Amino acid sequence: MNFLQRFSRFFKRVPQSVAFDDEKVVRTRRDGQTESVNWVDLARVSVIATSDGPWSEDVFLVLEGTKGGCAVPQGAAGSSLLVTRLQALPGFNNQAFINAMGCASNAKFICWERAP
Repeated sequence: MNFLQRFSRFFKRVPQSVAFDDEKVVRTRRDGQTESVNWVDLARVSVIATSDGPWSEDVFLVLEGTKGGCAVPQGAAGSSLLVTRLQALPGFNNQAFINAMGCASNAKFICWERAP
């Protein structure tokens, strides 16, 4: 691969996105790779806030599963639909989510955990 081919790959990035159905959540990263977690394996939902904003992503939804997981930037296409779906989880802590959205420092907010 020559220099121009390598350089052009930099500009052919896929937009970040997240999609879900009744089976799983799939995040597509800028490099085209994917991360996923099945709903039945979902163990915890957190929000990670960083002090990197406002000029770069500073809020991430982290879906941790017993098998797999994904970190979804707040600006990813489909993220607001995912938030609505996550808020429907039984016992989802909306106050923790609100606190995370207002945080401007490095912090982790646990919004939901699967009951044992």
